[in-house]
Amino acid sequence: MTTTALVPDPMDAPAVRWGIIAPGGIANKFAEAVADFTAGSVVAVGSRDADRAQQFATRHGIPRSYVGYDRLVGDAEVEAVYIASPHSGHREHALLAIAAGKHVLIEKALARNATEVEVIFAAAEQQGVFAMEAMWTRHLPHIAWLRDQIASGAIGDVVTVTADHGQSLDLPADHRLKNPDLAGGAILDLGVYPVSFTVDLLGAPSEVKAIGRLTETGVDGHVAMVLGYSGKTIAQIDTTLWTKTPTSAVVSGTAGSLEIVGGDFYAGGRTVLRRSGGRDRAVVEEFQVDVVNGFQYQAAEAARCIAAGLHESPLMTWDSSRAVMAVMDEARRQVGVVYPGE
Repeated sequence: MTTTALVPDPMDAPAVRWGIIAPGGIANKFAEAVADFTAGSVVAVGSRDADRAQQFATRHGIPRSYVGYDRLVGDAEVEAVYIASPHSGHREHALLAIAAGKHVLIEKALARNATEVEVIFAAAEQQGVFAMEAMWTRHLPHIAWLRDQIASGAIGDVVTVTADHGQSLDLPADHRLKNPDLAGGAILDLGVYPVSFTVDLLGAPSEVKAIGRLTETGVDGHVAMVLGYSGKTIAQIDTTLWTKTPTSAVVSGTAGSLEIVGGDFYAGGRTVLRRSGGRDRAVVEEFQVDVVNGFQYQAAEAARCIAAGLHESPLMTWDSSRAVMAVMDEARRQVGVVYPGE
């Protein structure tokens, strides 16, 4: 396992016994990361479909599968629950696990809106359990290095952050990403990456401006956002379901820039530091760690925090999740997307 001084080896984190709610595609990635790159294990999986649960358990060597989620959260061997259901189910499933005294790692976006986020955190605080939004990018080595360069003043004062996440998804109208009942749309599924990246580096913005285009089902298909900060700083974010964008990120400051190139910014690639000097933009340093999977870093962070008795992660704080959701709530409000029941 390749690590840096900034990021501990996930294999060195304490072992946690995980249960998984909703065995979809992203849960496959999490189960593989835990098994292959951490000291922990997935000991149970729950699904509303018995065959689906059993097939997932067989595929990943998980000893127990359950129909529904009550028995999963009641399993005495399960210490923490990874929640991989659609956004519309995050609040319900997180509260179920928390009430059973389980720690929770909840897929991003953490919930449908800020109100649901507050309910989840209040429950976790009351029960004294750990809760974290599963924004895996926050924990990756290249992001740690980029964060460190900014903190050291390598690019001076940050002036702009630009980041995008678009995928070319030819989806039927009943797909979850187009379904308002399942909190579909580009923002919560894809836009959460550049929004969280920006909030990680700059904190909560003072202004949010958004323009968007909706799908035939009334969820956001394409949204551009401008986030305003104090002084000179402005961030620009773009997200869409309709085309594969570069999925790049650039942080530019008064003395230079940092750019994640050669891959999706949220997953890895090469991070390049350039110094500004007149018209020159000389490359002065590069950083690259080849990461396989990547979900192990967030699983390891959760394990370390649980072992330390923490309720939240210093890398993915509750306030940071609140700020991310506040941006997405306001962007949805401006483009006219309201989910049923809100």
